[in-house]
Amino acid sequence: MRPLLIGCGTLCVGLGTLGILLPLLPTTPFLLLAAWCYARSSRRFYRWLLTNRWFGGYIRNYRAGRGIPLKQKVFTLLLLWLTIGSSAWRAVEHWWLRLVLLGIALGVTLHLLRIKTLSGDAAVPCSEKEGGCGAGPG
Repeated sequence: MRPLLIGCGTLCVGLGTLGILLPLLPTTPFLLLAAWCYARSSRRFYRWLLTNRWFGGYIRNYRAGRGIPLKQKVFTLLLLWLTIGSSAWRAVEHWWLRLVLLGIALGVTLHLLRIKTLSGDAAVPCSEKEGGCGAGPG
C-alpha cells in the first residue's frame, strides 16, 4: 500500500503543479490529496511537501484556515483572466462557449475573493514539535 500512496501523492503533486499554470485545473485539491497520501506513506515526502518553498506555506495556511496571501490572489486572478480571456476571444468561435469560459472565470474569481486574505504575520510555521511537518509514518 505504501508504494501506491507514494505514487498517488507524486501524481497529485504533478497535477497540482500543472494547476498553477493551467487556470482550469485546480491546484489546492491535488496538493491536499498529495499531503494526505504522503502523511500515510512517507514521512520524508510529507516533510518535503510541507517545507517545499512553492507548496509548503500554501498547504499549511490553507489547512489551518488562515487563507491565501494577497500577492498570490492577485497573481492567480491576473493569470486566470489573461488565459481565459485570450482563449475566449481568440480560440473560441461560438458565443455560447465564450460565455461558458467567462462564467467559469467569474466563478473561480468569486471563490478566490471569498477565501480569507492572509496577512504577512499570520503564516503557519512548519513545526516538528506540533507534529506539523514531521507527522506520518517513517
